[in-house]
Order: sequence, then structure tokens, then C-alpha cells
Amino acid sequence: MKKDFRHIIGRTDKVDFPELDLYNIEAKIDSGAYTSSIHCENVMAFYSQNDHYVSFTIYDKEMPITKEGKVFASKQVKNSFGQIEYRYSINTVINLFGENYIIELALTNRSSMKFPVLLGRKLLRDHFIVDVTRQNLSYREKIKKQVNAEKPYKPGTKKDRLQ
Repeated sequence: MKKDFRHIIGRTDKVDFPELDLYNIEAKIDSGAYTSSIHCENVMAFYSQNDHYVSFTIYDKEMPITKEGKVFASKQVKNSFGQIEYRYSINTVINLFGENYIIELALTNRSSMKFPVLLGRKLLRDHFIVDVTRQNLSYREKIKKQVNAEKPYKPGTKKDRLQ
């Protein structure tokens, strides 16, 4: 019987969206939110070859980047201020702890929020356990792997003796 493994994730982290070419984006982990969201502006829906698409502008380190994606859903939601707004969402890939997950990502203006990305329980529920006393666990693991990959090979080390 395979044991259900879940990563421990802290209250914040830095995440990658490889399909959007966005890396090390600060994210808040929020088990109170159902859907994950990302800060973007200029959200515009359009049709192409009978499919519903959306274009949007993301600010990566103050540089505007315009992206497009196929609309996964469009719905009315109540924002954190209690106001009703219409939101589009796309499906894309998020990378945490070196693993890719397909995520529904709502496109919304989060300019008044501290974190440009919010990760909700739709992503968290099957893959993660939240420990609010910790931060940036996935990002630290990624940096540690990068540092270890850059270390030069030293003959005579324990690794060398095992071969």
C-alpha cells in the first residue's frame, strides 16, 4: 500500500510558473482561499478559433510582461474587501519542491496585497500540509539543490570511495 506523501509548506514561499516564464515569485499560502490567484492587470478576454482566451499583463520585477492563456473558468467572486467582481482563471503549471502541479490560477489585481500570488486550498489539499511557523521551504530546497549541483568534485571524498 502506497503511503500518501505531502510536503510541509510554510505560510509563504517563492514559486515558479514555468509555462508563464515566471520564477521566484513571492506567494502567500492561504488555506482560507479556495482558488489560487496571481496579480495581473489589463485582463482582456477574446475568442480565437472558437476558443475563449484571455490576455493579461504581469509585472515581473517591475517589467510588464503580456501573456495569453486559454480560459479555464470565468465567475463572479467576492474579493477580500467583500466586493463582487468577475474573474477569469487559467490552468497552468506551478513548481514547488521540484515537482510540477497543474493549478487553476485566477487572474486578478492584487496590487494592494503584500504578495502577488495567493495559493489556495484547491492546490494545497492533496499535496501539502501547512505549517504557519515556517517560510520559504520549497525555495530553500531549490537553492540548496542548485548550490550542491555547483560544488566541484573532490577526489578522495566519501562519494569517491563508494564507487
